[in-house]
Amino acid sequence: MKRLFCFAALLLLNFFVVAQRNSQLPAQQWVDSVFKTLSKDEKIAQLMVIRSSTISNGKPLFLDAEVETLIRKYNVGGLCLFQGGAVQHAQRINFFQSITKTPLLMTVDGEWGLGMRFDSVQSLPRQMMLGAVQDATIVYSYGKLIAEQCKRIGLQVNYAPVVDINNNPNNPVINDRSFGEDKYKVALFGLQYMKGLQENGIMASAKHFPGHGDVAVDSHYDLPLISKTKQQLDSLELFPFKELINGGVGSVMVAHLSIPVIDNSPNRPTSISYKNVTDLLRKELGFTGLTFTDALEMKGVTKYFPDGAASLEAILAGHDMLCLPGDVPAAITKVKAAIKKKKLSWADIDSRVKRILLAKYQYGLAQLKTVDTYNLIKDLNAGVPALTKEIAENAITVARNDEQLVFPLPVNTNKRIAYVGMGLKNDNVFAKRIREDYNATTFYFDYSMNEAKANAILELVKDSYDIVVIGLHNYNRRPANNFNISNAAVYLTQQLQQHFKTITFAFGNPYAIKNFCNAKTIIACYEDNAIIQTTAADLLNGRFAAKGKLPVTVCEELPYGTGLVTARLMPSVAPATVNMKAASFKEIDAIIEDAIQKKAFPGGVLLVTKNGKIVHEKAYGHLTYDSIQPMYTSTLFDMASVTKIMATNISVMKLYEEGKLSLDKTLGDYLPWVKGSNKEGLIIRDILLHQAGLKAFIPFNRETIDTNRGGLPSSTFYSYTKDAVYSIPVANNMFLRKDWNDTMYQRMLKSELGPVGKYIYSDNDFIFLGKIVEAISGKPLNIYVKENFYDPLQLTGTTFKPKEIYPLNYIAPTEEELGFRQQLVWGFVHDPGAAMFGGVAGHAGLFSNAYDMAVLGQLLLNGGSFNGRQYLKKETIDMFTAYGTNNSRRGLGFDKPEKDNATRKEPYPCLSVSPQTFGHTGFTGTCVWMDPANELCFVLLTNRVHPDGANRLSQLNVRARVHELVYKAMAQ
Repeated sequence: MKRLFCFAALLLLNFFVVAQRNSQLPAQQWVDSVFKTLSKDEKIAQLMVIRSSTISNGKPLFLDAEVETLIRKYNVGGLCLFQGGAVQHAQRINFFQSITKTPLLMTVDGEWGLGMRFDSVQSLPRQMMLGAVQDATIVYSYGKLIAEQCKRIGLQVNYAPVVDINNNPNNPVINDRSFGEDKYKVALFGLQYMKGLQENGIMASAKHFPGHGDVAVDSHYDLPLISKTKQQLDSLELFPFKELINGGVGSVMVAHLSIPVIDNSPNRPTSISYKNVTDLLRKELGFTGLTFTDALEMKGVTKYFPDGAASLEAILAGHDMLCLPGDVPAAITKVKAAIKKKKLSWADIDSRVKRILLAKYQYGLAQLKTVDTYNLIKDLNAGVPALTKEIAENAITVARNDEQLVFPLPVNTNKRIAYVGMGLKNDNVFAKRIREDYNATTFYFDYSMNEAKANAILELVKDSYDIVVIGLHNYNRRPANNFNISNAAVYLTQQLQQHFKTITFAFGNPYAIKNFCNAKTIIACYEDNAIIQTTAADLLNGRFAAKGKLPVTVCEELPYGTGLVTARLMPSVAPATVNMKAASFKEIDAIIEDAIQKKAFPGGVLLVTKNGKIVHEKAYGHLTYDSIQPMYTSTLFDMASVTKIMATNISVMKLYEEGKLSLDKTLGDYLPWVKGSNKEGLIIRDILLHQAGLKAFIPFNRETIDTNRGGLPSSTFYSYTKDAVYSIPVANNMFLRKDWNDTMYQRMLKSELGPVGKYIYSDNDFIFLGKIVEAISGKPLNIYVKENFYDPLQLTGTTFKPKEIYPLNYIAPTEEELGFRQQLVWGFVHDPGAAMFGGVAGHAGLFSNAYDMAVLGQLLLNGGSFNGRQYLKKETIDMFTAYGTNNSRRGLGFDKPEKDNATRKEPYPCLSVSPQTFGHTGFTGTCVWMDPANELCFVLLTNRVHPDGANRLSQLNVRARVHELVYKAMAQ
């Protein structure tokens, strides 16, 4: 044993020394140096990824002579790790890397983490559950955690994410491995998963190209056929792949599919089709990373290309790496024969080998480190429970709540609760919680039981319980045989739902809910483990509000996007209950619809509150003029200058009342970098009142435009791809040089300064104020306001940089910008300066929906309190919202009505507002106004700058006319 240990240690030391020596070389030099050492056979072998498992025929496999031989004799390119122990895998990784001539690319098919493959490692939820989440940053965290797992055990590639759009409920192979049926969400979440992996050192692989979601045959056993037109593929299946390719995904895995419109050769899978791999993926879509075949041992390819023929065909198709090619020596022989017959050239092989070697360099294989097995299992599991719980809290979906039994369950000492656990023989975590939390009687109905047993339970429950909680457990992930849910279990569940007040929890694939679409209260939990069950019990207790939405259509009654996301803090009432006339709102509807017809804006949302209650909340029109995607009340809008009051100003107010900010101090007191400039002595109070003499705005983007190229963004300042230098996203595939922000601040410091006391409405005022918030708090503005206001108020739709969190169809697009960004601005802030600051600035960048704005407005109307919590002091609000100067209508940060409103031709914001009114109007077509004298909050959000920025909204005077009608509704 001692001799074996010393030998292994010597091998590892030798490898470490070689790796350290080679690691000093630049990328191309390292690639070339390694390439020169390869024989012709070894070059071909570098294209092979072979299987490595620590289990064989159900038994532990300590050594693997076959793998060792393939490494030593042929110098294969990589290993794909399958089932087995994590520690054993780590030991073998160390050993195999120590004996290889060329570092091995270590890969894993770990879609939901290493727990998918390794024992002793907990699995994360599958992608379908992630698809129910509305916050894309959670998906990034998911990818990041999996990247950390992979790096810890010495892997470089994870074959994930799945970006197949699962629009076929009977799909036997993808199904709950997909994010769902919506192409935008699949693309967005796939991109976030990919970024989580790649930005943390692990190559991602978008799969299964060109789209495996709409099949009813499992490619592990046969070749699925997809009979779609090229246009259908372009608009749906290919969409997520295009997005990830544009986003810089490192690799793509190609599926075994028969798609005649791509390649009509009989029985030729896409995985070995030149027309698919080279013509479509490489040439048409412009992909330049690594390609992997799906496993070449699968029947979807071996059925028609047996005995290693698929390996040669895959290389002829243009692939870089062949997953599980089977007989490696035979494959090498076939490839050399093809080269001899001029079907293939050594130049083809060489280019792919160099691409593989470059990937190995980029992902750390030029300076390999041995995997430390100490605390390995603990490290691999670190973070999994917490992230699983976070996913569960954001994914669990209240699909229906007709009897209002949830939020929270109204249980008291007079309520009698029964729990019926389908698929159970005894307690699980959820059953135990229901029994303990509600003193419930529990019944278990295993899927082997018959209808007579079901009737017996019905008889026991009859007339004995007020509420029956049903848990659907232990059913199959796959749709075959109705997910293995017995007919008797379906019968019992349906009978309970028909005859009792029931709450049904489906712990598994949401497609199984198709059996229970008539249930009055049904909750999709997506998976069935202790953490998910605990979280579901917490939901039942009202410990958090449901946020999830169905990622797929379960049935006609429960389509994609169904989900009651929260019990809202502000109630909705009929106008008459607060003495307002409903007829006035019909007049308002007519004005808004007329404005849409006249193309003042494609769509909008109006929300009005009176006395803290919502009296009108309605969406109008569509996201764009094509009338395809309707506007929803939950749609997010670019709030433009409303950012100033609902992000920056409320933050300033909080810091002021905490004694951390004085209105009588200067910029120089808080921002050291302004010292020495003529901005150093500007008084904070004057800045809030827009009378400090600052310029209205600075066109930061103007000097980054190349006038010699027709006004295109200059390549000196922008790149189409993100890297360490060009890292600030200002639009799709447009990244600003990160050092330019410093130049922008210098432009502000060197800008002209007008006389103090003269009113000039300025963006620069609030850019400085945003930086003051950051300087005092030590946190970015978006984080500070989120932690202190948005999160405690449950404002899930209020954020900066919404494209990182929400699907595009959740967000109203703004301008088709012909200058500067030269594209439709959608999900990025409309204001060019705010975009160049990275989407977060004191004057613009906030996105929100009407409800969230109304909550913030009501907080201010309430004197700083909301839902039992005091956020600001009333005296602070009173001071900031009063007229603050004789030089203008402004309050401290807030806009106000004109002081001579009654005599103006065009009163602002409308004639009947009280002098106590405060708020703001945004350039993009938004406004939020609060009137304390009338206890009124008025929120009108539109995307009037779409598509061309023309201000027909103001020309038609829509905001003032609608606002005035709200006051008319109050008139008696």
